[in-house]
Amino acid sequence: MPPKSLTGLDLVLTEAGRALRTLASANTASRPSPALDTPSNVLPEDARRHSAGLMRVNHAGEIAAQALYQGQALTARNPELRESFRRAADEESDHLAWCAERLRELNSRPSVLNPLWYFGSLAIGAAAGALGDRVSLGFVAETERQVETHLHDHLGRLAPEDERSRKILEQMKTDETRHGADARAAGAADLPAPVQVLMRLTSRIMTRTAYWL
Repeated sequence: MPPKSLTGLDLVLTEAGRALRTLASANTASRPSPALDTPSNVLPEDARRHSAGLMRVNHAGEIAAQALYQGQALTARNPELRESFRRAADEESDHLAWCAERLRELNSRPSVLNPLWYFGSLAIGAAAGALGDRVSLGFVAETERQVETHLHDHLGRLAPEDERSRKILEQMKTDETRHGADARAAGAADLPAPVQVLMRLTSRIMTRTAYWL
């Protein structure tokens, strides 16, 4: 018997469930944390607060990444590409769970603005997908390029003794690099320079706000 096709209501309920799990940090990782076997050093209070701020930014970024891929999957025209977006969202779910766990270890919390990052990114992802698969892939490639740069910056700003956060960010950087390369190999279009600049400005607003809020 062929699989039952999803109705519009089914899709709405599925995406609503994804949104609730993401915003509640209830996602479970399919891979163990890269920091699993790394000793947990006691950080000086200033270093702890700084690491918490950086990990809060990265957690917010993963909230946005989940929503972005989900939005793109909703409007992708190619079924294989739609499935690849969903697989990427699952891998980003690992990042989300790792960051949430590290925030708890640092006695801190996620950004209170996560609903804004989520629904804004969901709308952007759906809009990118509606413009065509090559544009949507181009958006992925440029996003991952900027995220890779952002993670490189955070790795340089972590306190040397915060090895647990460092292990997590290194694995995230490896994964994001691969996502970008996959998008380019699949035929990503180059985005216009003004769009790239706007993406960087939007990212800067989110990172500077999420560090504190």
